[in-house]
Amino acid sequence: MSSSTVDELMAELADLENPKMRAVNERHGDDHGVNLSALRAIAKRLKTQQPLARELWATGDTAARLLALLVCRPREYDAGELDAMLRDSRAPKVQDWLVNYVVKKNADVENLRVAWMDDADPVVASAGWALTSDRVAKKPEGLDLPGLLDTIEAQMRQAPERLQWAMNQTLATIGIEHEELRARALDIGERLQVLKDYPTPPNCTSPFAPDWINEIVRRRATV
Repeated sequence: MSSSTVDELMAELADLENPKMRAVNERHGDDHGVNLSALRAIAKRLKTQQPLARELWATGDTAARLLALLVCRPREYDAGELDAMLRDSRAPKVQDWLVNYVVKKNADVENLRVAWMDDADPVVASAGWALTSDRVAKKPEGLDLPGLLDTIEAQMRQAPERLQWAMNQTLATIGIEHEELRARALDIGERLQVLKDYPTPPNCTSPFAPDWINEIVRRRATV
């Protein structure tokens, strides 16, 4: 792909920039104002293009990096590249899409999960915990679930925000998916009170783990 193609896409993204949307996104740490539906429409038009994805990522622009994650081939990155990409992407939406759209589809996902969980950078560690939540739900064999609960119980209350959210998700996922550990997960959530008072819109499930666990279990029981 020629650099002019990237230049054209950057101009297209700039035209889509909405100052009001940027103001909202910046409150969550995401420095872009591009509607994500419009971004997905561009990606659908471009289809998969790994060389273009690498060029878009190299711009460092948040909207361009989100587009890169939509048009890349997840399996063509090696573990070192993905680790560097995570550490270089400070926007939460970029981190979230990188983990969910790329790392989860990569052959090195388990090695990265293990390496990231204990990383000194709480943002990197949060990615490891997000991958752990996914494995707890889909492929828990071999995981030390009681050990994960021990770590959550000891560390979640004092953890930085993004890491705390990811650990809380793992706590809720264990409680939802593993009935034999549900009572302990509920007890940990009640004692730690993490996200107890988080403002939750009507008809949405609270991120407070005991409420989250009980609501999803209730819904599943009525299906």
